[in-house]
Amino acid sequence: MNNSVNTIGPQLGYAVGFGSVMVLGLPLNAVALWILLRRHSLKSPSAVFMVNLAISDLLLVISLPMRVYFYATGTWPLSFTACSWITMLFVNNIRSSSIFITFISIDRLLAVVYPLRTRYLRTTSNAWKSAVLIWIFVTVVNIPERIIFSQRNKNESTPTCFQFDKHSLKGMVYLQPVLMFILLTINIVSTALVSWTLRRHLTDSARINNKMNVMVIFAMNLVMFTICFVPVSIGVLNRKPEFLSLVWLASLNCCLDPLLYYFSLDSFWKKKEDADSGSVQREQNLSIITSRAQQ
Repeated sequence: MNNSVNTIGPQLGYAVGFGSVMVLGLPLNAVALWILLRRHSLKSPSAVFMVNLAISDLLLVISLPMRVYFYATGTWPLSFTACSWITMLFVNNIRSSSIFITFISIDRLLAVVYPLRTRYLRTTSNAWKSAVLIWIFVTVVNIPERIIFSQRNKNESTPTCFQFDKHSLKGMVYLQPVLMFILLTINIVSTALVSWTLRRHLTDSARINNKMNVMVIFAMNLVMFTICFVPVSIGVLNRKPEFLSLVWLASLNCCLDPLLYYFSLDSFWKKKEDADSGSVQREQNLSIITSRAQQ
C-alpha cells in the first residue's frame, strides 16, 4: 500500500490562520477544562457537556501543528494514514462540538421552560450517558469514512493531504449537512421557546437577573452554528477552492467555546463551594418563578 503523500506549494496565509487558532485555543481550553474539573466538580449536566466539549476542542488543537507545518512548507513528512487520522480529528470536532452545544441548549431549555417536570431527567448520570453515546456515534461514523479514505489511498499514486475528493466519500458526504440542519433546527426552536418563556412568564426581577445570561448562551450557540459549523458542512458538498477558508472558520469554534463556559455556568471563576451553592439557589428560584407563572 502506498503511504506517500503528494506535495503542494506553501500556503502561508492558512499556516498563519491555523497557527493563530492553535495559539489561542490551547491555553483557553486547557484553562477552561482545569476550572471545570477543579471548581465545578461535574455536579451539573451543563458542566458534564462542557468538559466533553473542551476535550473535543483540545483534540482538534493538538492536530493543528501538523496542519500548520503542511501549509507553511507545502510538504507532508508523515504517511497518508497519519493525514487521514488528523483529518478525522477535525471532522470529529465539528460533529461532537455541535452535538454537545445542542445538548447544552436542550439542558437550558428544560431548566427554563420545564424546570419541575424534567428535574429527574437533568441529572449528572444522564448527562454522562448522553456524552458516552455521542462519542460512540462519532466513532462509529468514522468507520466507513476510514474505509473510504483507505480505498482512495490505494487508488491514487500520490494523494494530497487534506484534499479529499467529495466523490470518494460517496453517500457519507450528505451526513454532515443533514446532521447540521437537524442540530441547527433544534437550537433555533430552543432559542425561540426560551425567549418566549423569559419574556412572558417571568417577573421583572427574574428578567433582570437571569434573562441576559441565558439568552447570551443561545445567541452564542446560533453564532457558532452560523459561522463555524453550517458553512463547512454545506461546503463539503462541492469542495470549491474557498473550502479551505471554511475549514479555518470551522476551527475557530475551539476559541469561541470557552466564552460559552463563562456565560453558561454561574460564578465560573469562583471557588467550587461558592459556585455550586449560588448556582443551585439561582436555578431553584428560576424554577419556582417559572412554575408559578405557568400555573
